[in-house]
Amino acid sequence: MTDRSLSIVILAAGKGTRMYSRQPKVLHQIAGRSMLGHVLALASGISHAKISVVIGPGMDDVRKEVVRWSPDASIFVQENQAGTADAVLAARDQLVAERGDVIVLYADSPLMRPQTLAKLVSSLESGAGVSVVGFEADDPTGYGRLLTDASGDLIAIREHKDASADELNVRLCNSGVMAFRLPDVVAVLDRIGNDNAKGEFYLTDAVEIARRDGLKAAVVTCEMDEVLGVNSRDQLAVAESIWQTRARLAAMRAGVTMIAPDTVWLSFDTVLGQDVTIEPNVFIGPGVTVGEGVWIKANSYLEGADRKSAAGLRIDTGAEVGPFARLRPGTELGADVHIGNFVEVKNAVLAPGAKANHLTYIGDGTVGAGANIGAGTIFCNYDGFNKNRCEVGAGVFIGSNSALVAPVRIGDGAYVAAGSVITTNVEPDSLAIVRAKREDRPEWAAKYRAMMQRRKG
Repeated sequence: MTDRSLSIVILAAGKGTRMYSRQPKVLHQIAGRSMLGHVLALASGISHAKISVVIGPGMDDVRKEVVRWSPDASIFVQENQAGTADAVLAARDQLVAERGDVIVLYADSPLMRPQTLAKLVSSLESGAGVSVVGFEADDPTGYGRLLTDASGDLIAIREHKDASADELNVRLCNSGVMAFRLPDVVAVLDRIGNDNAKGEFYLTDAVEIARRDGLKAAVVTCEMDEVLGVNSRDQLAVAESIWQTRARLAAMRAGVTMIAPDTVWLSFDTVLGQDVTIEPNVFIGPGVTVGEGVWIKANSYLEGADRKSAAGLRIDTGAEVGPFARLRPGTELGADVHIGNFVEVKNAVLAPGAKANHLTYIGDGTVGAGANIGAGTIFCNYDGFNKNRCEVGAGVFIGSNSALVAPVRIGDGAYVAAGSVITTNVEPDSLAIVRAKREDRPEWAAKYRAMMQRRKG
């Protein structure tokens, strides 16, 4: 590969009216990350590339998303949407400053693989002045057609509305993704006119201009799934399904067992260690790292990041989670920890060997190694204003149906009797019992029933 400069221009100015959403189209998510975020991640995979993003007027949320995923990217505004060539020229200052190779990507096409982008760059290295990513479509209706000569070189791209009857029979279709190695990209784009059915400046017309200038135009092909454009909610669901299928397959090929893969949902940054087993109906949100040999049982929900926190979630080697468990951001489970059915953990660290097997809430706290949290235990961490912490030491036994009112510390080896409400610290190796004194009233029940019968009579 040469040391030529490379600019990647990502077009993100579309309004996305068919999404019927107040949120800009490119901010809708696939696997826990915006479509724009996925495309920025793809572009960032080429280390020397200078990334530019073209947005529409007033798209402050899109601007923030660019900064979130690619802080060094340049942002340009397309004031009036007059076609794809006009959109690329919104980044004119960047293109003039770099004067190198240019790749154009689309923020609503989040599924392109890095290998395809690499093939696109390689085609420029092989002598193409313009290279276009294309795909074979069973039904090419609506797509622009890639017209080639007998040697396979690209002659022109014809938009569907402008294609002749013969051209409409062509199944090789345009994805919109293009790369340029031209003496002056801006000068070529400035020569594009808008004499077409929609009166827009089509980037695709650069192919014919380059050909007239004696430059070679090439086609790089990929699977149709990679260049799926998302313009509606149903297409968003299709893109999600494609991404999930890829991710599940990659995980299984790397040593993860999924009993019912189609029912497991992963996120863009999910990390799964070797010999992890995942039972049916498991959702793994962003920010989750799972160590080797972990068993995640059915109907569990794990997330390391949500709208309030991005604290992450980590599960160490040999732990068991579920069934019907919920793990939230800030959770750290040590080796061989057991989290059982209907247990919720949030912002808490459980040391190796700790167990909470049934019907428990552990929020804002620590649980020491080998501690046992009995069924129905609640960490009462919120007083209506502030979150406070519970600290449970190593080897502690918390009896069923206990409430630990934070802030409170249970010392190593202590026992808390079932049904206790603990509001002050418990010393190590002691027993804490907090219960009302029992009172027995002999024959009370019989007398009560007799009284009620007389009233009914």
